[in-house]
Amino acid sequence: MRRRPSLSHVVGFDDAPFPHDHRGDVPVVGAVFAGLRLEGILCGRVRRDGANATERLAALVAASKFGRQLQLVMLQGIALAGFNVIDLLGLHRALSLPVLVVVRRRPRLHKVRRALLARVPGGARKWALIERLGPVEPVAGVFVQRAGLSLAEAERVIRRLAVHSRIPEPLRAAHLVAGGIATGQSRGRP
Repeated sequence: MRRRPSLSHVVGFDDAPFPHDHRGDVPVVGAVFAGLRLEGILCGRVRRDGANATERLAALVAASKFGRQLQLVMLQGIALAGFNVIDLLGLHRALSLPVLVVVRRRPRLHKVRRALLARVPGGARKWALIERLGPVEPVAGVFVQRAGLSLAEAERVIRRLAVHSRIPEPLRAAHLVAGGIATGQSRGRP
């Protein structure tokens, strides 16, 4: 099997923090990196507990000046803005780019399922998207879900881009910028 290029042009997305009782749209930030250099920032919004995250992320990337050079989309979790679950396979198909979800801890999927089915509009459809991906996989000190790239490729990318924590720089930067936009200053770990 021929080895793919290093996947060095990456956008990492994370959502901004929001109050528990917030309804409506939530800011989403994409940090665009070329290797370890921050190249730019993308900003958009997705609906709290909605169903538009996949479509909005695809549009943000496709319409951006960075879209043509990107080689990988990274996500800080499978959902944005609460339970706006991203269709990883759909995002992969829409952009013709690999998509990699990175989380620090193994998700407690039984709790996610219970919350989706009991409290979230469209919860059964959202749970099906999560279930379709299969279990999270441990790699390089984090857990991943992926579409369009191998576990070995995911590990290489994470090891290359995770220089200040276990979380790769594009996700770490997106988290910090999103926090600063929403609250005036960044806080917490991605």
